[in-house]
Amino acid sequence: MHKIIRVFPTRTTATPDDPLAYYDVPDMFVPEVSEVHISVAFTWDREYAEFLAHQWKSIAPVKIGGPGYTDDPGGDFEPGMYMRNGYVITSRGCPNKCWFCSVWKRESGIRELPIRDGYIVQDDNLLACSDQHINQVFEMLNRQNQKAQLMGLEAKLLRSWHVNLIASLKPKPRALWFAYDTPDDLEPLVNAGRLLKDAGYNQNTLYCYVLVGHPKDTMNAATERLHRVWKEGFMPFAMLWRNEKGYRDPIWVKFSWPWKRPAAARSMCMKENNEARLHRATNA
Repeated sequence: MHKIIRVFPTRTTATPDDPLAYYDVPDMFVPEVSEVHISVAFTWDREYAEFLAHQWKSIAPVKIGGPGYTDDPGGDFEPGMYMRNGYVITSRGCPNKCWFCSVWKRESGIRELPIRDGYIVQDDNLLACSDQHINQVFEMLNRQNQKAQLMGLEAKLLRSWHVNLIASLKPKPRALWFAYDTPDDLEPLVNAGRLLKDAGYNQNTLYCYVLVGHPKDTMNAATERLHRVWKEGFMPFAMLWRNEKGYRDPIWVKFSWPWKRPAAARSMCMKENNEARLHRATNA
């Protein structure tokens, strides 16, 4: 039987947890397998991944790759292989060439994949796919018995018919994730918020990654962006910028931490809204 051990230098909520998923060097109880795959999700894990590859080569032939390597575009998605069951990738790539992102370096445009079952869609940019593919993804989601979570939705590509597809999901989706990375993302995010608000969605379902801590960013500017996202109907979630080696400024780590906890983010935004109303009332 063709068994493959997968080794993950960094463990995330999406990392598989089956008996053939490992996160460190081999132990005394490793089963007999035909291959070992080192799955590298982040560029800053490459050095450790190469160390792990050396440690595992005595067990079976080793292959190393993943999103952490810009020269590895990846193949078709295999449920449960490199992401735990429930996660699904229906396309790879993005037409944008954002300065902080490596997706466009791995892929040339959008590559639509065979659609497999899952309810947490982890595509780089689903709405950049063809209309036919998007419709087929929602048909798949409507076969699931779990609330859908859609990651990587680009606000400037959102149209009314996409909102209708979202509204057609039964049960209703758990989370729709957008992003506010650069200044030109704001106006499309505002428009997307209006469309989705009219369809009955708010911060209980709508989430938005806000890139913070990048070169030339300030905490005042980041705070303003996070509060603006809330105002437009999205739950803000700080996404802290790292360089290719994974360095994070400790000051920015402290700043971003409460903005990664929905309860804390909600409290801060509600407090700011109340203070603004009190200021307007006092100066009326």
